[in-house]
Amino acid sequence: MIMKVRKSIRNVLLGGLAMASTATALQAEEATDFNQVGKQMSIMLQNRHYDRMPFDDELSQRILKLYLNDLDYGKLFFTQEDVDMLAKKYGYELDDLMIKAKSMDVAAEVYELYQKRVHERIAYANDLLKKGKFNVDSDATMKRARRDMDEPTLKGWPADKKASDELWTKVIEEAYLSEVLRRKTIETRAKEQGKDNPLKDEKPINEKLALRYERILHAADEVDSEDIADYLLSAVAKAYGPHTDYFSAREMDRFMSGMNNGFVGIGALLQAEDDGATKIMGVVVGGPADKGGELKLNDRIIAVDPLNSGEMVDIMFMKIDKVVDMIRGKEGTSVRLKVEPADGGEPKFIVIERGKVEMKDEFAKGQIIESKKEDGVAQRIGVITLPSFYADFKTGEVRCSEDVRVLLERMNEEEVDGLILDLRGNGGGSLDEVRRMTGFFTGAGPVVQVKDYLGRIDMKSSFQKAIFDKPMVCLIDKASASASEILAGALQDYNRAVIIGTSSTFGKGTVQQPMDISRMMPFFAKRDRAGYLKPTIQKFYRVSGSSTQKKGVEADIVLPNIMDALEIGEDKLYYPLAHDVIRKAPGYTPEPREGLFIANLKGGSVKRLAENKDFQYIVEDVNRMKERIEKNEVSLNLKEREKELAEVETRTKERNKERIERFAKMEKQDKSLYTFYRLNLDDVEAKELQKIDPTKDDDSYMRRSEDEDKDLDTTPEWPTRMDPVKRESMSILSDLIELTTRAKMAGVKNE
Repeated sequence: MIMKVRKSIRNVLLGGLAMASTATALQAEEATDFNQVGKQMSIMLQNRHYDRMPFDDELSQRILKLYLNDLDYGKLFFTQEDVDMLAKKYGYELDDLMIKAKSMDVAAEVYELYQKRVHERIAYANDLLKKGKFNVDSDATMKRARRDMDEPTLKGWPADKKASDELWTKVIEEAYLSEVLRRKTIETRAKEQGKDNPLKDEKPINEKLALRYERILHAADEVDSEDIADYLLSAVAKAYGPHTDYFSAREMDRFMSGMNNGFVGIGALLQAEDDGATKIMGVVVGGPADKGGELKLNDRIIAVDPLNSGEMVDIMFMKIDKVVDMIRGKEGTSVRLKVEPADGGEPKFIVIERGKVEMKDEFAKGQIIESKKEDGVAQRIGVITLPSFYADFKTGEVRCSEDVRVLLERMNEEEVDGLILDLRGNGGGSLDEVRRMTGFFTGAGPVVQVKDYLGRIDMKSSFQKAIFDKPMVCLIDKASASASEILAGALQDYNRAVIIGTSSTFGKGTVQQPMDISRMMPFFAKRDRAGYLKPTIQKFYRVSGSSTQKKGVEADIVLPNIMDALEIGEDKLYYPLAHDVIRKAPGYTPEPREGLFIANLKGGSVKRLAENKDFQYIVEDVNRMKERIEKNEVSLNLKEREKELAEVETRTKERNKERIERFAKMEKQDKSLYTFYRLNLDDVEAKELQKIDPTKDDDSYMRRSEDEDKDLDTTPEWPTRMDPVKRESMSILSDLIELTTRAKMAGVKNE
């Protein structure tokens, strides 16, 4: 149920931590017959996917569009001549070639052409950078984004080599301008604050950009048969919908590690640098690297010996996920790193024994906030933040529902008056975990319905006794997806909680099931690294009968959020399944809607928002962002860009000046009004919960490197580390608690 991030950006989002397969897995098994993998996958899709689409010419067109668009996301490398040639040659043939087990030659041919164009374009870029002459006085503009909106097309590439040269001239000029402005901004800030310029020793702009494009070149060249098969087979899968996907053997290892928030490795967050090295951006507290003590933040890895055998592998410009694969391995084995120290000096070798690493920052967290009310009675609000619905499928030792259960039970002991359940940014996870967890709030009963391609409806129920019955609100945003939408939807349908946040959640209302392709292949076929197909097999429906697909869960009270201006959501993806409605779940009996006092809560919130400067700023930013996205244009004129930047800087300074003064008052008021208690999983057994100062308490399980220009950023942190959404949700919950208490007292008097 967790969404797989698009391959071209997945390295940045998931590749950072040493959380991938064993070192030997880096070497793709050439013996695997990916032609047979493609054939069996084609059969599985036709037989197992929810929509049962046939393998025909229409699907063939989809596959080609997705393959080309995925390889060349910004439409920068191929030309329209290339695309037209490939469309004529294979546009109506890919479906047949897949079934005939002859698709890998096409995959290789297309990738080889892509690789050739990358080399040509980077060579052209380097030539421009060497000349170093850029026209920064023209009235030229270029598109900010070149992505197709409604569905991928076979149009939009530069017509030919000449048009491609013209486009890349603009690309280089824009990159040059952006870097000039970035450096100028930081230098100006440093002067204004009487500080040294942190970028004074940076490489010249042209040299830095050349290194950036060299990394692109290496990424294009650093592929094997497994990678090429992955690109095409993923396009085939996604032709059936955005969440149907193909997982290579490497990706499946990473996926499973991500689900249980643990892995075997060294416990380091990695980042690819422009000059080819891999930088240490974070160290997990208590992990092998932390215990060893030799590897430091900002150190740069330049070579790896995966087996500590004496044979170092040069990793300069290597893809970050492959660096991760080399560093991770079996528990108890050692990896040897060649490192350039952050503080200078000669490169050194560091040997680290791999061990189990728990990503505790990704576990459920709790907090209790006690506030003084006007009548002198203290009100206690519990907060639970759940980043994902994680679970260890192999051992069952790690379960988010169990973690939430112990937090709730301790909150009951602490006699909290209400709960904020924060699902912002939670992309989903285990269906069993969300089903069980829902019952903690609603009690035993239906939680979600699933329908398969035959129209058969299966009801998933919780058999848990409710363990928390106080008033609650649930925070969502556009990144709350899948399992998050099941929980939020059930809480809303049962009228158990007030849903607060962006206009709606993401809108992923489909079920995927990983299937081992090797089991379906002919007995004598080479299958060692066949990978997995993850087809959509069912759709989710709320107990009220509405699908969460595309529509998501709509907030009861909407708060301004920049996400509502961005193109985020299921309806922004290619080929999503439709939204529809089925019958209500048998046994579904909601609480009275009036018990949530939505109208009263909205009225109070609207008044507060009208007086809240931070939400006013957000509304301004949303409007600017919408206008910018709609315009989809960036100027290549230096003076015009300087003017735009000056406006941004002026606005930022004015806001910061206002905020610094206001935040200081709020911070002082918070200290007299609130008492904070930390309640993370390590605290649940404590005899007494520890009082904390949120501005000083660091409960992070990872030490992170800071940006080199962070000291120049004068934007103040949120007072008491409570962002506007959390503050407003506390106010809404406080109103709900008071209204509920009054209603109960009125009921008692009437009786």
